[in-house]
Amino acid sequence: MAAEQEAIIHVLISLAVLLFAAKIFAEIFNKLRLPVVLGELIAGIIVGPFALGSIPIFDGKPLVILNETVLQIGQIAGIVILFIAGLAITPKEFLKGGPASFTIGACGVIVPFLLGYYVFTLFGLEALESVLIATALTATSVAISVSVLTEFGKMQTKEAKLILGAAIVDDILAIAVLSVVVTMVQTGNLAPNVIDIIILILKILGIFAGLLIGAIIIIPRIVNTERLWKAKGSIEGIVTASFFGASAIAAAVGLSPIVGAFSVGMAVASTRIIKRVEDYVDKLEIIFGPLFFAIIGAQVNLTGVNIEVLILSAIVIIVAIVSKLVGCGLPSLLFLKNRSKAMIVGIGMISRGEVGLIVAGIGVSAGVLSSNIYTTVIIMVAFTTLITPIWLRKAYGKEEVADTKL
Repeated sequence: MAAEQEAIIHVLISLAVLLFAAKIFAEIFNKLRLPVVLGELIAGIIVGPFALGSIPIFDGKPLVILNETVLQIGQIAGIVILFIAGLAITPKEFLKGGPASFTIGACGVIVPFLLGYYVFTLFGLEALESVLIATALTATSVAISVSVLTEFGKMQTKEAKLILGAAIVDDILAIAVLSVVVTMVQTGNLAPNVIDIIILILKILGIFAGLLIGAIIIIPRIVNTERLWKAKGSIEGIVTASFFGASAIAAAVGLSPIVGAFSVGMAVASTRIIKRVEDYVDKLEIIFGPLFFAIIGAQVNLTGVNIEVLILSAIVIIVAIVSKLVGCGLPSLLFLKNRSKAMIVGIGMISRGEVGLIVAGIGVSAGVLSSNIYTTVIIMVAFTTLITPIWLRKAYGKEEVADTKL
């Protein structure tokens, strides 16, 4: 058998195992009245290459692999999820919540970064190590919260739209911080020029604004001309091509691909074909949702855990949770005027994801982060990802009880 064909078979088996396990655990967690996304994440951890998936079946090779192809499919799944999230909010609603989204998103980056840097230097870590870990605390993995909010039927609530808007702003600013930190790691310069930092952040914000405006102007003009699209699946195909294309453009200019997908989702939300697109993406989500979360879970490696790692992980996790609850929850109170809903926003912003993993990888590759600190960041990402859906369910449960009493 040719090596290329064997590699394809191995990828397909890995995806099949991850998807099958995700669906089985989703059923179990659904019966236990727990968020199914949590089951999908745990399924990935259990059958991943660092657990049961390490069982050799291909000439000594493991059952499940996480090669570049599998990880890229996971990224595509994340893009689909964020496009679906964009469908829940129109450009008008996004702009209406602009000041609130920007304030909460900005605080959700600034507070974790400053608190993280202060705490980690206090515990004796080197300045560059502290900067890297603090950066890993900044960005929210909004896909987790989106799935939970969708599952609970809460996507049209004020707090859900605030989480979405703030998470996108959070993601953009976190990428700006990441860009600065990468430069610091590459140059070893811990005091870059403030003007250069401001210019870089403004450049990234400008690119996002241009991408969003472009999507809002172009996409409706294309898809609203229904007389052009008579063949079966044409509208669905054009929409898919649009959010893939926008994701590629976003990535090409230095933004996260999910920003492009989200922008197109918002643009489509204001068109006449929204219902048809929603019916289509509901089917996409059945496959891509579980696959995305299972692949995230499969990346969790707990084999290198020791006492030092556990103690450091506990500190990092506490900082990660407190900084988002304070940085996002308190500003939300000013806009929502409701403690329980503000708390939900804070909880919805807790889960970390891609940026944390990227920062950890950069730090290890540059020789700045030790293997223990690298493992700590991975554990923090895994823990915040696992706890967010459970906490969101409890928060909504308490809110419903309070509403019933009223």
